[in-house]
Amino acid sequence: MSELELTAVKYNFTPNVIKVKKGDQVKLVITARDRDHGFKLAAFHIDQRLPKGEAVTVEFTADQAGTFPFQCSVFCGLGHKKMNGQLIVAA
Repeated sequence: MSELELTAVKYNFTPNVIKVKKGDQVKLVITARDRDHGFKLAAFHIDQRLPKGEAVTVEFTADQAGTFPFQCSVFCGLGHKKMNGQLIVAA
């Protein structure tokens, strides 16, 4: 099990690159610090709302190798389109 903590703040995820191994059970604990955000990882059918100040847990199995983009799925201002990152799943 790979467990990681992420923070969502205006236009940034920290960290914005997540590295796991294929077959890993992944548990992300994501907290939006400044306002509501979202976490969308389309390749794994995840689109989770992140209410401000609440730690939200997202779990999935990294069953495919590759580099997959994730982004904020709740409009959060002018820099919203820049609020993204990558999940890297090593074979």
